[in-house]
Amino acid sequence: MIKMQISGILLVLYAVLQLQGNTSTRVVITDAEPHTNVHKETLTWLSLEEAAAKMKEKKKPVLIDLYTDWCGWCKVMDKKTYSNPDVIKYIENNFYPVKIDAETKNSLSWKDKLYSYNAQYKINSFALYLTNGQLSFPTTIILVDDDTAPQAIPGYLKVPDMELILRYFGDGHFGKTPFEHYRNAFSATWK
Repeated sequence: MIKMQISGILLVLYAVLQLQGNTSTRVVITDAEPHTNVHKETLTWLSLEEAAAKMKEKKKPVLIDLYTDWCGWCKVMDKKTYSNPDVIKYIENNFYPVKIDAETKNSLSWKDKLYSYNAQYKINSFALYLTNGQLSFPTTIILVDDDTAPQAIPGYLKVPDMELILRYFGDGHFGKTPFEHYRNAFSATWK
C-alpha cells in the first residue's frame, strides 16, 4: 500500500515537473529496500577504442558481443545471459566488454587497421574479420591478445555455457589446455 502511495506521489511530481518545462527530470521507481544488497543488472559496455586503450594499460582479453538489431536471440542473450549477476561480475573483472552491431555503418579501427561498412553485403567488414567470414548472430568473440586470431563462439549462450567460455579464457586455460579436455572436466556453478 505504501509503495503504491509513493509511486503515485512520484508520478504526480514527475507530471508537475514536466508541465513546468523541466524535460531533463528522470524518476526511477524501484522495489529495492534501502540498505539492501542490490546486484548490478547491466554490463558496462566499452567502445572498441576504449577497450584498445585499456588493453595498453592492463592486459586482459576483450569480449565482443557481435549482434544485429533484428536478431531475436541477441535480445534474449542480453536479457537472460548478460544480465546475470555472476556473468556481469566475472566479465567486468576479467575482460574488456564491447558490444558491436555487425551492421554498423561507422568505421571501426582495430590494430591500426580501419574497417568500414560493406554496402554490397550490408555488414561491417570488422564483423567479417572477427568471424572469419562465418556470420552468425549472436556471436561471442574473445580477442585474447594482439597475436592471437579472434576466437568466435557463434550462437546463443545460456548462463552455464557462458560460464564455461568465460572461465576458459578468463582463467588463462586458453593456449594451455585443449578446450575439449577443459569442457569435459568443467562443472558450471552459475544459474
